[in-house]
Amino acid sequence: MPGKRSSGQNDASVLRLRGGRIVDPHTGRRDEAGDVCIRDGRIVDSLPASAPVLDARNLVVRAGAVEVHTHVAGPAVAAARLLCPEDGGRLLPTLPEAGRRYARLGYTTVMEAAVAPLGARAAHADLDAVPIVDKGIFVLLGDDAIALEFVRDARQNDLRQYVGWMIEATRAWAVKAVNPGGVEAWKCGAHASPGATKSSAGPPFVPAEVDLDAATLGPNLTPRRIVTSLAAAVRDLGLPHPLHLHMNGLGLPGNAALSLATLHALRDLPAHFTHVQFHAYGGRTIRGFRSRSSELAAWFNNHPRATLDVGQVMFGAAVGVSADAPALYRLHRATGRKWFNLDIEGETGCGVVPLAYRESSLVNGVQWAIGLELFLLIRDPWRVFLTTDHPNGGPFSSYPAVIRLLMDRKYREDALARLHPGVRERSSLAGLTREYTLQEIAILTRAGPARALGLERKGHLAPGADADVVLYNPSDDVVAMFSTPVAVIKGGVVVARDGEIVAEPRGRTLYTGPPRAAAGKTRAALERLIRDRFETTMTTPIEDFQGPGGEG
Repeated sequence: MPGKRSSGQNDASVLRLRGGRIVDPHTGRRDEAGDVCIRDGRIVDSLPASAPVLDARNLVVRAGAVEVHTHVAGPAVAAARLLCPEDGGRLLPTLPEAGRRYARLGYTTVMEAAVAPLGARAAHADLDAVPIVDKGIFVLLGDDAIALEFVRDARQNDLRQYVGWMIEATRAWAVKAVNPGGVEAWKCGAHASPGATKSSAGPPFVPAEVDLDAATLGPNLTPRRIVTSLAAAVRDLGLPHPLHLHMNGLGLPGNAALSLATLHALRDLPAHFTHVQFHAYGGRTIRGFRSRSSELAAWFNNHPRATLDVGQVMFGAAVGVSADAPALYRLHRATGRKWFNLDIEGETGCGVVPLAYRESSLVNGVQWAIGLELFLLIRDPWRVFLTTDHPNGGPFSSYPAVIRLLMDRKYREDALARLHPGVRERSSLAGLTREYTLQEIAILTRAGPARALGLERKGHLAPGADADVVLYNPSDDVVAMFSTPVAVIKGGVVVARDGEIVAEPRGRTLYTGPPRAAAGKTRAALERLIRDRFETTMTTPIEDFQGPGGEG
């Protein structure tokens, strides 16, 4: 495991949380009365009797929640704010407000899931302005020109070293790949290829039978080779989180076939698959749109090494913000809504489209059902995590409503009854009776994401953990319970009480230390190798990728 660093510190404190109902899956505590002791920002075994006390009797006590995938900082989100001034901060809050809203919900760690290498400095500046929560970035390398060259030429050692160099240079926590090879192919004109087809509504769609082995960028450079090469490089570097993969074919009818092929290609490699709801579609056109979530869920149930987050769709306004520029272009053409596109040469793309999910829409209703099906069909809550791919599927503020849908079958059935009647025919949600428990909710919002991210001090209340703790008033009104915790403690400091922010510590920026040493070129030799490539393919010189320092 590589070293893990952080910049920024919370204030030290001593505090005893007395008599709470502790729910901590990491330690196996299931609604167990007891004390939680805090010293110097960490959980400890015990404190002197004279330590200050916060009375937690009759309150549910959990670790702070961990957001595994969101979009709240960096150049793409800044572009979305410019495109959508009418949002007024509802879906695209200011940087300080993003930290406050997460903290009010009981979230104490937040990962910004897609940052181009060129945008890393700006993203870190943004994160410095997000208070309270600890946070980090995932750096985009799935369409990076230098990485693709090494994949094409089967230079795995050079790829591994380049990935490690980029992780250090951008101060990232993990490697992200978005539509690997597909973004660069689209930028090179693949969307105008003779094989493209049109739906009845007019917008161009890539055929549903997208080939994982299509050499759209030339011989020996296919999506399969890109994802397997990157996943192997991340594994061999010993990074704390595996390749964080946004699969090809997002949003396309019939993309479940491509998703299953991708899952199978990575069956022997560690990987995290993100917003899988958007990749679980059947049918060949919008008219035949339906759920294939059961097939993807079966694969995950049979492959216990893989993890995923759902990307649950919630009805109402949303904003598409993604490095998957071709997918956002298709969305723009299909909806007629305004569109922003940014090509970051040599690295990635970026698209922004405002949108809305409607209960009366058959397609939107099926999308909503597919996300819930994934939650309910995947048996192990340690491997499936709560996200809305904020703000793509809806705001993170809707998490309490998602939790109620998972815990309350009757509420879920009533919601389904309000939708287009075709949703029942094109999904299996109506027949699913599972109801999540409070323990399982704690896993998929805390312990599971922390484990998948390699955040050893997050998501639990064992001695040595960060003192990120949330106190809830138990209630049959699940939405109210999870919307407004009684108290939120970050690093031992009470930061929120009954929905009001009472303190704003800076929070830390999390980034991985130097990756595991690997045979190959020295750092100086690697920089000599890639310097010319930066000059010819990137928009900035290599020196500008050296990230600012931080506290260890």
